Parts: sequence; C-alpha cells; structure tokens
Amino acid sequence: MKIQDKKIAIIGGGPGGLTLARLLQLKGANVKVYERDINKDVRLQGGALDLHTESGLAALAKAGLMEEFKAQYRPDAGLMRVVDDQLKIHHDDHQEGKKEDFGDNNHRPEIDRGPLRQILLNSLEADTVVWDSHVLSIEKIQGAWKLDFQNGTSTIADLIIGADGANSKVRPFVTAIKPYWTGITMLEGSLKDGAKTAPVINELLKGGKLFGYGKEKTLIVSAKGGGSFGFAASFKSNEHWAKESGIDFNDHQQVLAWFKRTFSEWSPAWWELFESPDTIFIPRPQYCMPLDQKWEANANITLLGDAAHWMPPFAGEGVNMAMLDALQLSEALTSPAFSDAKQAIAYYEKQMFARFANIGQVTLFNTKWMHQPNALKVMLAMFSKNKFKQGVFIFRYAIQTGIIPFIRKVFGLPHSQEIFR
Repeated sequence: MKIQDKKIAIIGGGPGGLTLARLLQLKGANVKVYERDINKDVRLQGGALDLHTESGLAALAKAGLMEEFKAQYRPDAGLMRVVDDQLKIHHDDHQEGKKEDFGDNNHRPEIDRGPLRQILLNSLEADTVVWDSHVLSIEKIQGAWKLDFQNGTSTIADLIIGADGANSKVRPFVTAIKPYWTGITMLEGSLKDGAKTAPVINELLKGGKLFGYGKEKTLIVSAKGGGSFGFAASFKSNEHWAKESGIDFNDHQQVLAWFKRTFSEWSPAWWELFESPDTIFIPRPQYCMPLDQKWEANANITLLGDAAHWMPPFAGEGVNMAMLDALQLSEALTSPAFSDAKQAIAYYEKQMFARFANIGQVTLFNTKWMHQPNALKVMLAMFSKNKFKQGVFIFRYAIQTGIIPFIRKVFGLPHSQEIFR
C-alpha cells in the first residue's frame, strides 16, 4: 500500500507514537508527531520500563535502535525483592543472580522512560515532533482531518493515529466505547536522592525493585537512574477517592498522614517514601477498556497504546503493547497486501483486539489477586510453579501455561472473566 503521498499525524509523543514515527519514516512516510509538552525537557518522565523480547524489543530491533538501547538500559534494574508489609524478605533475585540475556524470550531489560524517549527522538528526522501541540479540536473535512491546537495553530492530515494515552482526544472519533472502573487507585510518587531521603528502602532496593504486599494493599518501588525512586501504593477505593479525600497532593504532610492512616499496619520504615517535601505525588484511578471491545475500521483514523486499550499497569505490558501496536500498524500501512488504508487498519485492529483480550485478562487477574489478603502467598506460589518468572507482573503466557488455573484453584480466586464484572 502506498502511504508516501499521505500526510500522517501521530497525536502523542510517548514511546508508542515515537516508535511508530520512526518505523514509518524508515518506509519513506511523511509523518509528524504532535505532542502537547512544550519541549522534551518540560515534564518529569515516569519510572523504569521493562521491555519484552516479543514486543517492545522487537519494535526497537525493527527500528534499528537496539545498540542505542543496550547502551542506555540498566542491567540490574530488574532484580527484585518480594517483601511483606513489615519489610521481611520472602524472595530475593539478588541472591539468585541474573539469568537471562538478549535473545532469551523471558529477558525483560529495564530502561528509564526518559532515556528511551531520547533514543526515539534522536532517531527521527529533524522537526518531526511538533511541540506545544495540545489538541483543542478535531474536524473531518472532505476525507481529511483538521486539527486545531491550543496554541492557536492548526494542520490538515490525511491519516490520524491517536497515541495520546488514556484520556485520548482521538478515541471518540474512532469508538464510543468507554473504560470502566476497576475498584483500585494508585498513588504514584517520585522521590529524589533515595540514598539520603529513604535509606532503609534504598538498602533493600539495591538498584532494583521492591514489591511489598499486605492487608489487601500493594507498594512497588523501582530504582531509577541518578539515584531517584519511583513508587506506587495501590489500594481498594471508591472511584472518586482522589477528589473526595480532600488531600492536597502537593502537600507531603497531608499525604504522609493519609499513608499512616491507610497503611497503619505496615512498618513505619515505609514512611520515609512520603516524608520528603520534594516528592511528587500523582493519584491515578485505575480503569480498563472492555476486553471484548470492537469497532468498525475507518479509512483514515486509528488508535494505539492506552488510547486503544487502556488498562491497569499490573502486568507490565502497557509500553510493550503500545510499541508492538506501532510495529504491527507500520507493517500493515506499508504492506503491498492491502490496496488501501482501511484494509490495512482493519487488519492491524483485528490483531490488536485479540492481543488486548488476552493480555487484558491477565492484567485484570493480577489487579484482583494483588489486592487480596493472600497476595504474598499467591506471589510466592507463582515463583515455585511458573518457569516464566517475572515478579509480580504475571507472565506473558500465563493463561496458556496453566498458572492462572493453578493459582485460582489453590487460593479460591474467581475466574478472570468474572473479575470487576
């Protein structure tokens, strides 16, 4: 299919959108990425990402960026410890050592979001990313699309790809399907100078990850480059907890007081994550798109990543799904097997629906068991049972390998299709 004569607009400059831009440019496409950030440095990037062989790494390999990735990833960042709420260690990857390497199906090397974004930005042609382009409105005009931005500019595109995340402005032009509430809220934190600010947690982390379970709550901490930490406390709540709590999340004293109340049975050693006035907190209520979602393909607009299949982060698949979306969409749009863009998009979306139905099921299953009283037992049972061990993020082929039925039988958990329904 010929796309060289089409003006392609990718909305959103995250890993999925930037990967797609790189792959399409390698095929000679005319691509622009419209990103709401004023520039590449204006916003704090999130924590570490683990890329998977068959998805995120496959996309980087196709993009010709594996050497750059290997120069930037952090080899020990994926080593993890599993602890209870009193910080007693129940599993320790640091004692077992690193076992996988590039080329192994189970290798999941970690890289901080900032360096990954920079690798992708550096790979693009000059001026591909149009910064300060927050979409204000989208209008269909004679088979094309007019995009108006909050900065007063506008553009016309023949094809739009919405890679603009969970609160996508593009999604309503593709589907009326809405996400549903999962019953879980995450409070995400970013902490500087962990060795000084949180010495107990820093010693336990050892540059890797810490997974804490207790009393139907979870707290995950990840070391990032430069000595900073990313962490997330997740818990059952009502849908509008963040607004109804009355907490000013810019006031660390208020957040600390909330944590002491809500995680009252957890060791006070966890408090140090919340005690610094420089820590940035963001509440993130967890939603999921219906696993059986479908829509009729359009000729000139589609979605990828969270814009297409928003789900909780408890399977470590979000960025990998987005980058694999980018790979499969780029191949469909440039394949001679399709005579027009609608056929190509329909083929891509069919693959994407099937992947999301599978991975979304695993994600929701994880979300459920991680917030039950027996979560630690479930986690340790996975280590003893499943050869695809990847910590709390259940394994890419969990359903096929039988670990979900095993865990469900032993611990009396519901079938995954019953979860949150």
